[in-house]
Amino acid sequence: MILAIDIGNTNITFGCLSEKGRISHIGRVRTDRRASVDEYAASLKNILELNGAQLSQVRGSIITSVVPQLTATLAKAAEKISDTVPIIVSPGIKTGLNLLVDNPAQVGSDRVVDAVAAYHYYKGPVAVIDMGTATTVSVVDKNGSFLGGLIMPGVRSSLEALSGNAAQLPHVSVENCKRFIGKNTVESMQSGILNGHAAMVDGLAARLRREMGEELKIIATGGFSRLVLTQTKEDIIHDENLILKGLYLLYCKNSK
Repeated sequence: MILAIDIGNTNITFGCLSEKGRISHIGRVRTDRRASVDEYAASLKNILELNGAQLSQVRGSIITSVVPQLTATLAKAAEKISDTVPIIVSPGIKTGLNLLVDNPAQVGSDRVVDAVAAYHYYKGPVAVIDMGTATTVSVVDKNGSFLGGLIMPGVRSSLEALSGNAAQLPHVSVENCKRFIGKNTVESMQSGILNGHAAMVDGLAARLRREMGEELKIIATGGFSRLVLTQTKEDIIHDENLILKGLYLLYCKNSK
């Protein structure tokens, strides 16, 4: 069994995967840049064991991170609970992809992991729209070349920017709205953020297909993907655990 950890700006997602890449246990904790190794180790251990994981069966671990100051902390926490030294997704790791970008070292590790999984499971050409703190798009062609993509504000960061910079707008939760045309400020903000992001995703999907000029599969993943896809119209495949699947693939490519 492999322990896979995805360190995001808002949440840390982790899971155990079997020898064939089947996800057996998943947990999430809020990203806390001040938390210690012991605190993270306790959180991961408790949540995994509550979900039935037997950590004594873990034979390897791997981490992807977009929060550099937490990478070493989570690596030590993973080592504590699994007695394994994690592989860190970083420049130089074997991916099987050809990164056709100006500076491959600058591509976020989460986008690389997404691309590896999307190409393996769905073949190319394929695009991944990952809806987290930021919404990112990563495109892989039919030959397994990473062509690049787009980066834009995500659902939560857009909402926080709106309420944080407009004095009369309140802080509201991100959730499905009762009606498209809001009847009050909260409804209007919730509908605007959700339907605005859904319209953006639809527009991106249509433009990506025109840009590629061929049949293009589009995969949506990330914490807000399920909610946003309730309002989209384009043909988009939802794969909530794409990044954990990609981490397992990279572990297999890079473990001794």
